[in-house]
Amino acid sequence: MRIVITGNMGYVGPVVAAHFRECFPDAELIGFDSALFAQCLTTPDAFPERVLDRQVFGDVREFPADLLTNTDAVVHLAALSNDPIGVRFEKQTDEINNIASIRIAAAAAKAGVSSFVFASSCSVYGMAEGGPRKESDTLLPLTAYAKSKIATEQGLKQLAAPSMTITCLRFATACGQAPRLRLDLVLNDFVATALATGQINVLSDGSPWRPLIDVEDMARAMEWAATRRGANGDRFLAINAGRDDHNYQVVDLAEAVADAIPGTTVSINRDALPDLRSYRVDFGLFAKTAPDHQPQVSLSRSIERLIEGLNAAVQDHHQVLPSRTKRLAVLEKLIDTGRISDDVRWLN
Repeated sequence: MRIVITGNMGYVGPVVAAHFRECFPDAELIGFDSALFAQCLTTPDAFPERVLDRQVFGDVREFPADLLTNTDAVVHLAALSNDPIGVRFEKQTDEINNIASIRIAAAAAKAGVSSFVFASSCSVYGMAEGGPRKESDTLLPLTAYAKSKIATEQGLKQLAAPSMTITCLRFATACGQAPRLRLDLVLNDFVATALATGQINVLSDGSPWRPLIDVEDMARAMEWAATRRGANGDRFLAINAGRDDHNYQVVDLAEAVADAIPGTTVSINRDALPDLRSYRVDFGLFAKTAPDHQPQVSLSRSIERLIEGLNAAVQDHHQVLPSRTKRLAVLEKLIDTGRISDDVRWLN
C-alpha cells in the first residue's frame, strides 16, 4: 500500500503520519510539503517525519503528477489554514486550497488512485442559527478559507473519477497537542494563555458555538476515509467529522481550561460585536457511517495533553513562541526576511 500525504509538515500532518504508520506498518508513506512551517517544531521529541519512507518538498501549485504512480490513497491536507491568513492572502488561499487541490485530485484519478481524502471544514456553515447543521443544510461560508473549502468540495464532486472514492471530511475545529503546535486555534490558545498569564481574555461575548475535534481523532477519521469503499457511503461523500457532544460555546471552553489550571481567571467581553462564525454541527451521519472510527479524545484529555506538552517544552528550554505557533506570523516573518514572496513562494 502506498499513501501520499500532502501538507504533512503542518499542525495535523505529523499526527496523521504517525497514526498511519501505526495502522499500516508495511505501507509506503510519502510526504509532500513546501516546508513553510517545517521550522515550527514545538516539541523536543524526535523529528516527526522520521516515520515516513520519503519526504518530497514542493509547492502544491506545481505538484508532480508522477509522484502518484502506483499510489493507493492521497490524504490531502495542504492548505493555507485559518481566517486571518485568508484575509492577508485571499488570492493565494484560493490558488492553494482550491485550484491546486482539484488539479491534484484530477491527476490522482488519472493515475488510478483508489482513494482521495480531502480535509474540509465545518466552517463552511458560517453563521448557522437554529439546530445543528447537517450535510444537506444550506452552506454560508463567511471567510476566504471557508469559501475555498466548499469550492474544492464542489469541484471534487464534479470531477470525472468513477473509480476513485472521494471523501471530504468537514472537520470540527482542530485542537490538541502536536509536534508543530498551533496557538491560533481557540482551545490551544486558551491553554497557552492560561499557563503563561493565569488569565483568559475572551474577545467575544463567549456565546459563539464551536465543535471541536482533537488532532488524534482527525487522524482516525482520515484512516477510515482512506480505506473506505463506495459501498461504505457514496463514491463521493462530504461528511461532518466530529461528535455531537463535542459542540461547545466559547465560554464553556474558557471555563473548562480555567478549571484544569487552578488560579486562572476568565474575562468575557460582554460589549463585543457579535461573532458571526457560530455553528453547531450534527455528526450523526459520521457516527452511522464510521462507527469504528469515532472521536475518542475528550475535551478534558485534550486540555491535559496540551498542558503536558507546553510544560514539557518549557522544562526542556524549548520556547513556544508566537512567531512559531501562529501561522500568519510565520508567513509574515518569512516575507519580511526575504525568504518567501508575497505570492507565498520560496525565494531562497
